[in-house]
Amino acid sequence: MARPEPVQQVKRRRDLALKTLVDSVPYAGFLGINFERHGDELTAVLPYDEKLIGNPVLPALHGGVIASFLEVTAIIELSWAMLWDEVETGRLTPEAMAANLPRLPKTIDFTVDYLRTGLPRDGYARAQVNRSGRRYASVHVEAWQDNRARLFAQATGHFLMPPRGNG
Repeated sequence: MARPEPVQQVKRRRDLALKTLVDSVPYAGFLGINFERHGDELTAVLPYDEKLIGNPVLPALHGGVIASFLEVTAIIELSWAMLWDEVETGRLTPEAMAANLPRLPKTIDFTVDYLRTGLPRDGYARAQVNRSGRRYASVHVEAWQDNRARLFAQATGHFLMPPRGNG
């Protein structure tokens, strides 16, 4: 009988795989977006930075930054869900991902609802995949700052899924 993999080794593999995936989206790096992972659940974090301000009089986060944050969150969530089983079983290692990055879902349409001003502080977002088939996926994303119950933006997007098994 095979020995179970040590917990720290599994955690390290998951964390490295997620980092490799997020690093494959250069704009996420420019905005400073990172992800906290608890099991297969992801929370996107947009750390506050002065460059994210669109209206210095209020001050308020730029609408394009907010939309990009939500879209990156949706794409990473979809990709992570697609890769989870392979990462979990060890069939896909972070090293193999880095050498042959998986293709990301392509946005078909993305609708953002700006519910309140994005304040000059950290933002958080979670995406929920409503439907994911071989060719098409639908995702809903919610973003908040200080209070999870007080969203400042939400979005719904539809994505063309990459062919499975191709890097």
